[in-house]
Amino acid sequence: MTEQARLTWDVAEWVVSRQRIALPENLDHHVRRMILDHLAGVVASSVGPVSATVALHAGRTYPGQSATAIGHGRLAPLGAAVVNGTNGHGIEADEGYTPGSMHPTSVVLPAVFAVAQERGIDTGRVLVAAAVGMELACRIAAAGHPATRHNHFHNTPLAGVVGAAAAVSMLLELDVAGVANALGIAVSHAGGVFEFLSGSAEVKRLHPGKAARDGIVSADLAQAGLTGPTTALEGKDGYFAAFAGVQGTDWFPQIVRDGLGERWVLLDTYVKPYPCCRHLHGAIDAVLALREEHAIDPADVEEIRVGTFGIATGHAGTVLDTVLQAQLSIPYTLAVALLRGTVTLTDFDAEHRADPAAQALAAKVGVELDEEADAAYPRTGRPAEVTLTLRDGRRLTHRVQHPYGEPDNPLPDAALEDKARSLVVQVIGEAGAEALIKEAWSFSGLDFLDDIDRAIRDRAAQRA
Repeated sequence: MTEQARLTWDVAEWVVSRQRIALPENLDHHVRRMILDHLAGVVASSVGPVSATVALHAGRTYPGQSATAIGHGRLAPLGAAVVNGTNGHGIEADEGYTPGSMHPTSVVLPAVFAVAQERGIDTGRVLVAAAVGMELACRIAAAGHPATRHNHFHNTPLAGVVGAAAAVSMLLELDVAGVANALGIAVSHAGGVFEFLSGSAEVKRLHPGKAARDGIVSADLAQAGLTGPTTALEGKDGYFAAFAGVQGTDWFPQIVRDGLGERWVLLDTYVKPYPCCRHLHGAIDAVLALREEHAIDPADVEEIRVGTFGIATGHAGTVLDTVLQAQLSIPYTLAVALLRGTVTLTDFDAEHRADPAAQALAAKVGVELDEEADAAYPRTGRPAEVTLTLRDGRRLTHRVQHPYGEPDNPLPDAALEDKARSLVVQVIGEAGAEALIKEAWSFSGLDFLDDIDRAIRDRAAQRA
């Protein structure tokens, strides 16, 4: 078997090899950061209408008491995974990996938590499995991006289901053949298209939940004896051929393989400071920098020009009928940033979207391709350049190569905690927020997921 033909099998061998090896200290800390960020987003999303819809489906389809669907009580593991995965992506606050344009936590963590709760698995093993699954998801996404995106696929569920299957396989202690089969089965579950953009369809929120659920299914079926193609990643009809295209042009196996187990690309995931599409953040940072440096009065702004990479230019919409449309709009988020000095979750509610001042400013925003930015993305940055033209004729320009929260422009732990508080205090109160932060850092058990769930439902009952 050639090296090329062994990609899936090599990955399976690596997954099994990590089974009893503790994480390096810096990676252990980073995974706890990711858990805190993920759970804050889940809590904030759990009280929304999409969460209620998916929880209604999950309660009918996956009833049980084995795992916590945060904000919705206990369900079978598949139900908890689909609910928590949906909520992880429900407010556009989840972290991500720029080279792969994907969000590993919202797929892998719900799958791992659900299985670990059902089987009573200790959190040390949970951390290792989560790290391995997210590492693999990031690498697979990066190996095919941006070709996968140009082919209309959403990388988070596409690569995420494979990472989730690997992580759950570790918890089930599958051997190499078992893991390889689980990966093969997961590839048959991979999917999720970007057509949600055309109609602002909320199915986007479901994509990680579906992938988390299907990752569990894939590993469980492999354990039961179902076979999957053990060349599922590299085969002529496999993952990369189907979703990316031609090896060496559209996808690169060395991105999956090189340094696997020696260099953790997971350490290069970012944290979002603003709850909106990450493609918007460079432009938001640029506007905020100009606002602060020049004490700009938004009323003095005549025109806002944004130059950025090609995929980001597709987020130039000014129709703001839904939360999702606003969260994917460069013009709207720049208007909010200029007017208010930041972008927060409440800025996407109906009242703020209808603000005449924000709509008038958004109408002044033009978005165009910047060739230098396009050449940089996704390997060497996520650039954006913003130029403001003012009434007095001045033209002010600021360029951002790495948005705030990227590894080259990191969000410190204290700022991450502040972000978590800003998302969850209104849902579980100040004491609940502090407890969540403390438990995420210590991560000594999973019982606290039930505590969070009860706090959400108790406060909801009090408001009813």
